Amino acid sequence: MFLIIFVQNNTMGNIDIKSDLHTLIDRTNDLQVLEAIKVLLYSKVDEQDFWDTLPESQKKSIERGLEQSSKGETKPHEEVMKKYEKWLTK
Repeated sequence: MFLIIFVQNNTMGNIDIKSDLHTLIDRTNDLQVLEAIKVLLYSKVDEQDFWDTLPESQKKSIERGLEQSSKGETKPHEEVMKKYEKWLTK
């Protein structure tokens, strides 16, 4: 699940958007969604480096993936898609 809010023709002001965000955040218990929102907002509010806002578990996962890639421990996209096809189709 990922949260996207579209504003068309400036029909919603900042107050309305913030109110909607508060409501949606209060209604979710999905930790990944909440972490993603937190990272996004921190990156815009503080203008810090995106990397510095990531939880340590995500940093370790990314670093592990980069290390595997540099060692050539990768699989072709087609192979991965075929393996997980049953979960990707509805």
